[in-house]
Amino acid sequence: MTQGESEMLDDSDLPLILQGAPDTTEFRKLRKRIIRETRAAIEQYGMVEPGARWLVCLSGGKDSYTLLAALIELKWRGLLPVELLACNLDQGQPGFPATVLPEFLTEMQVPHRIEYQDTYSIVMDKVPQGRTYCALCSRLRRGNLYRIAREEGCSAVVLGHHRDDLLETFFMNLFHGGRLATMPPKLVNEDGDLFVYRPLAFVAEEDCGRFARAMNYPIIPCDLCGSQDGLQRMQVKALLDEWEKRSPGRRNVMFRALMNARPSHLPDPALFDFIGLNRETAGGGTDQM
Repeated sequence: MTQGESEMLDDSDLPLILQGAPDTTEFRKLRKRIIRETRAAIEQYGMVEPGARWLVCLSGGKDSYTLLAALIELKWRGLLPVELLACNLDQGQPGFPATVLPEFLTEMQVPHRIEYQDTYSIVMDKVPQGRTYCALCSRLRRGNLYRIAREEGCSAVVLGHHRDDLLETFFMNLFHGGRLATMPPKLVNEDGDLFVYRPLAFVAEEDCGRFARAMNYPIIPCDLCGSQDGLQRMQVKALLDEWEKRSPGRRNVMFRALMNARPSHLPDPALFDFIGLNRETAGGGTDQM
């Protein structure tokens, strides 16, 4: 982004969702960092198809608000040549403030679709007592979002997962799944007709929270998952928090490691041809003893 593109313009020139921001150096740096990192992920993983339409999933949490605001700013600056449609899937959770997001999106003049599907009752009926809701809840939500994207002519479903989500998923797979994997910034769904994008892949969760709170967005907590104690993800998050507390910057180092994988230095024969490895053709490698 050039200096002219990154300058903070007069509030009246901005889209409504970006107006009313704190006039402080700290917030301007935060906003620039989020925009820079979002743009970097979009470019690095080749997310843009000119003329495409994106279904931007909005849960009402801090991450999805940050995602929507960042994409709107990039589009407003002429750096994201796609059409954006915000979408909230109301899953029928008791006590969910169903009017908050429609009123917010209407006031912000953001094109949107609100869909009601009572997946909450299905989850409560199917998941045995004592088991976590996340897997089934996510699967039902994903299926509905794919359907909505097709109905709206969208080529991509865009999610608000951030850097810390990717790290937590990596360690959950490491500790509990027996595999080295996380949520990729870009993938194609199983049916092969939709992209799934995570443009906040480089953005820290803390930055999402600071941004959304500073903008005074009407944040809605997810009480369905948050009401369950002892979730694996919560345990992993606590572990990463402790590591970060002891060694500030640890999360950034670990995330860089995810982007610096060396198949020849991992014991997975499906990733590297160890059988075909020989002394004549293997020169130039770095020994790891």
